[in-house]
Amino acid sequence: MASTGGQVACSGRPVARPDPGASARRFAEGPDLLIWIGIFKLFKCVMLLTAGVLTLRLANGNMLVILSHWVSLIRADPDNRFIHFIVAKLFATDPRRLDLIAVGTFLYASIFGTEGIGLLLRKRWAEYFTIVSTGLLIPLEMYELIRHVTALKALILLFNVTIVAYLIWQVRRTAHRDRSLHERTAPHH
Repeated sequence: MASTGGQVACSGRPVARPDPGASARRFAEGPDLLIWIGIFKLFKCVMLLTAGVLTLRLANGNMLVILSHWVSLIRADPDNRFIHFIVAKLFATDPRRLDLIAVGTFLYASIFGTEGIGLLLRKRWAEYFTIVSTGLLIPLEMYELIRHVTALKALILLFNVTIVAYLIWQVRRTAHRDRSLHERTAPHH
């Protein structure tokens, strides 16, 4: 009777020993985390598309009616200081500037959408693209955090640094694995 470490179940089969590192290795394997990062990027894409459409509507329509509609749609308190701040900023912005803001919002949405779809499809190029595009924004996020510290800005910066660090690790790990696999399967002369 074969056994692992001398432990045998009543059925005569070896008792499976729990592997304490298995869950850490599963986490490190990465695909599930890549999927979550992809979903997060697509969520940001949808939020920016919504903001872009709203900005275009504001630039080309009756701003007060549109804002009142959105405030009631999201069930926000119309007397909220934040709502008043946004309304004041929007009314102080001319329609051409709102159009430019919408274009910028759509460009960012397209970047996030490309990252998200690529990561969901587990494409290597998407990992590199996300490292570069997210990494390029980190100095700006640091500047904004230093200029005016908020918990949300700190959390966003931490989240983006973590995503970039993880993706760099993931790319290096899979490149090493691919190189090792190639060396083992390449014909030797």
